[in-house]
Amino acid sequence: MKGAWPHVCYSRSRVTILPARKNVEDFTGPRERSDLGFITFDITADLQTIFDWNVKQLFLYLSAEYSTKNNALNQVVLWDKIILRGDNPKLLLKDMKSKYYFFDDGNGLKGNRNVTLTLSWNVVPNAGILPLVTGSGHVSVPFPDAYETTKSY
Repeated sequence: MKGAWPHVCYSRSRVTILPARKNVEDFTGPRERSDLGFITFDITADLQTIFDWNVKQLFLYLSAEYSTKNNALNQVVLWDKIILRGDNPKLLLKDMKSKYYFFDDGNGLKGNRNVTLTLSWNVVPNAGILPLVTGSGHVSVPFPDAYETTKSY
């Protein structure tokens, strides 16, 4: 693997949030209602320079990080993708939806103005260590102040 990681531009063209945040029953814990967020995003990245003789595949993931009154740090993986050697390493993804549910363990998404999206990846080498790399930059998106009740996702 190369000593210097490439400068990767992602989500700079446009990151939007779909105003469809709901307050739903969460059956995984106490019988309280929790926030469920939906995000629509674009990613543009050229990961070609990461692939060298020792890179077998990349595991990409988009995560959201935010704070609430109950938790100083919340981290949620929203989307992931595996890029194998020989696959097209140039990403041009438009209007992508979250692959995984974006649940908060309470009501911390409603009106949250600082949900930060970050693209990161793990390099899966043919031999050696598995480095964890964070992309060059991040995007902060605000969540709406009201619950969405009529839109279906």
